[in-house]
Amino acid sequence: MNDALLRGLTPAVLGILVRRGADFAAAEDAVQDAMVEALRTDARPADPKGWLITVAWRRYLDAVRADTARRRREESPSTPPGPVPSTDDTLQLYFLCAHPSLPPASAVALTLRAVGGLTTRQIAAAYLVPETTMAQRISRAKKTIAGVRLDKAADVSTVLRVLYLVFNEGYSGDVDLATEAIRLTRQLAAVIDHPEVSGLLALMLLHHARRSARTAAGVGLVSLADQDRNRWDTALIAEGVTILQTALARDRLGQFQAQAAVAALHADAPSTAETDWVQIVEWYDELARLTDSPVVRLNRAVAVGEADGPHAGLAALAGLDPALPRYQAVAAHLHERTGDPVTAARLYAVAASQATNTAERDHLHRQAARLNALRGP
Repeated sequence: MNDALLRGLTPAVLGILVRRGADFAAAEDAVQDAMVEALRTDARPADPKGWLITVAWRRYLDAVRADTARRRREESPSTPPGPVPSTDDTLQLYFLCAHPSLPPASAVALTLRAVGGLTTRQIAAAYLVPETTMAQRISRAKKTIAGVRLDKAADVSTVLRVLYLVFNEGYSGDVDLATEAIRLTRQLAAVIDHPEVSGLLALMLLHHARRSARTAAGVGLVSLADQDRNRWDTALIAEGVTILQTALARDRLGQFQAQAAVAALHADAPSTAETDWVQIVEWYDELARLTDSPVVRLNRAVAVGEADGPHAGLAALAGLDPALPRYQAVAAHLHERTGDPVTAARLYAVAASQATNTAERDHLHRQAARLNALRGP
């Protein structure tokens, strides 16, 4: 069995063990052990899911028997299990791993391990933390949700926020988190019919379609306006647009559908100048109504600057907190558009000093240097 197959089977197998009576933490450990055994022995059974269930259940029984404090509990699961239930607990596992009692970082880690099937080492490498640190984080998360029943209803929006956090981490170590987030969102979409799940999947696909054009050798980060649109993945764009249109047709608008609509308008435009900025402003108005987010209003100011001119963009920016992430970069861009390179260069430098990652910092420094070079000594 290959790694992709194993990870796809993880939530179903884990759900079956929990339904048979195993507590979540012990069941999750047993499933991980079974996956390692499958890879170590290069197992190729005719029924991969049945094989994983059998091996994971044995691992669970071994752990129970080794724990003398659970000797009474051992008597119940020691009887041969009956047929595998047809119930698919995948959706409930998503809800459980994104439980509101968990901090976002813990929810992300637990989702990647329990639903995604990643090892603790892979998750630690992806988030650039020691494996022991990630193991402690996952262990604490399991203890937090130890008493939560698997059949409890939960808020889909919480799960979507966790998946979007995974997607935005991008790539690090040997795990491509953006691709992993797309896989998990596809898996979620297969077990729940919800327009916002479709909206998030469309948003991820449309953003991911531009990935190869976002950076360039010797240049680093490339802004949307300067990207080579021939490098965008047209197949992903077409899939994202199709999924989005189906979701919007249900007339149950949510923030991920609105964000995906903005991304679709960018994807559809041959260039920045030919983008339908008026419609993008309208979508940001919808987003602001749905979320009342200052970040949305910041992005709206950029769109207003394109649709109605930079002075209008600065006016839209005026009511926002200058401490907002990217505020100074947006202000710099709009001031440059008004023909004020001195102010723009200064603001780009301020934005660079506040940047949270190296690629963005370098990009902003280059913008400041470019304007300063145009001014001369």
